[in-house]
Amino acid sequence: MSKESNQVSISIFGQEYSVKAPADPEYIIKIGEYLDGKMREVQSGFSTTQSSTRIAILAAMNITDELFNARQSGESENTEVEQKISSLIELIDESI
Repeated sequence: MSKESNQVSISIFGQEYSVKAPADPEYIIKIGEYLDGKMREVQSGFSTTQSSTRIAILAAMNITDELFNARQSGESENTEVEQKISSLIELIDESI
């Protein structure tokens, strides 16, 4: 069963884009708003106006860094949970 594609108009860094994706339109809008915010955050770090391509690449690097950190954090949490589960299994095995 395939999801129906939704077409949504979003504004990113002053440019309008028509996006068609099999996702909730509100979700697509939130993604666009997040990217727009990241690009504006990057631009605010410069004293002069930069090209939108440069800003987009730097924003993409920042977002990728967030993703990698979140993944690493999730992996650490999974490892801790797995260690605790193993300890509990050992304790249960010892008591049986």
